[in-house]
Amino acid sequence: MIRNIVFDIGGVLADFRLMEFLADKGFDAALARRIVKAAVYSPYWGQFERGEITEEETLRGFAGMDPEIRDELYTAFSDLKGMLVMRDYAIALVRGLKAAGYGVYYLSNYSKKAYDECGESLAFLPWMDGGLVSFRVGKTKPSPEMFTLFLREYGLDAQECVFIDDTAENVEAARALGFAGITFTSYDQLIAELTAHGVALPGASAC
Repeated sequence: MIRNIVFDIGGVLADFRLMEFLADKGFDAALARRIVKAAVYSPYWGQFERGEITEEETLRGFAGMDPEIRDELYTAFSDLKGMLVMRDYAIALVRGLKAAGYGVYYLSNYSKKAYDECGESLAFLPWMDGGLVSFRVGKTKPSPEMFTLFLREYGLDAQECVFIDDTAENVEAARALGFAGITFTSYDQLIAELTAHGVALPGASAC
């Protein structure tokens, strides 16, 4: 029986709006794609999310991936406010699950900088029972260690948890440890799959 709902944050409860964020800073689409390639697809992104390197080390690493756009990379990532935006349904969904008697948790890859500067996107956290973010534990999904740390921290049984993430690789990692898993694509799909797992959510309806 499912007793606990475990959410990824970016892509599920909040929009990770990286291209829009870069457009807001004045970068055209071609340059934005180049910035993303040098940053998000570099090894430094994961290291930063795990708290292994400082902000300055991260920015230097990004710049080293594409030195011609060093200044643009520094401009893009010196302030992350607006990179994540909470989805309209997030608070109501979390509160509804809590009201229905479920434990509600988060398990997300986040740098400390993003966590600190995108606080408005995390307004649902006060209604949750807890969770782990990568920079605090030095692990990122889909590492099995992040999931086992989470279970140990809260004394939970994986077979009583459903994990929801927009990245299939992360969901598969959770399933391998005994979690039920949902690869998120939309709110309607999420509600349908939660219902299929026997999760009762009175009042839930399509957005």
